[in-house]
Amino acid sequence: MDTKEILLELRTRQGLSQEQLAEKVHVTRQAVSRWETGETVPNTETLKLLSKLFDVSINTLLGAPRQLVCQCCGMPLDDSSISREPDGALNEEYCKWCYADGKFVYASLELLDFLVSHMANETWPPEQVRAYLKARLPKLNHWKSAET
Repeated sequence: MDTKEILLELRTRQGLSQEQLAEKVHVTRQAVSRWETGETVPNTETLKLLSKLFDVSINTLLGAPRQLVCQCCGMPLDDSSISREPDGALNEEYCKWCYADGKFVYASLELLDFLVSHMANETWPPEQVRAYLKARLPKLNHWKSAET
């Protein structure tokens, strides 16, 4: 779905008129109308407000144009697994298992053992999972920044 369809669906699902939504995100009713016709899209600050109001990620509001991946464990992210900041805002960089209440759960690559134990199976043995993760994890932003 496109942003225009997503915004219309979220607004109507919450029973809001265009005017009511406009008030909540500090824009005009005409701005909401232009979003819903696809003439324009909300600016960054308004997307943040809409994300909080509808409790969905900005990525979802934009029609999920990119595949989000946790920058700590590498797991694909969706709105149900995205972490939150202490104020309740969604943090689209990390999953809720790696980043909770404003803090990282894993401070070292001990995470590797946990992931191997949960990902290995009959078709993907532990040694293959470990090799894959050893190559993948250091490329993620959380571990890159830990090195510097």
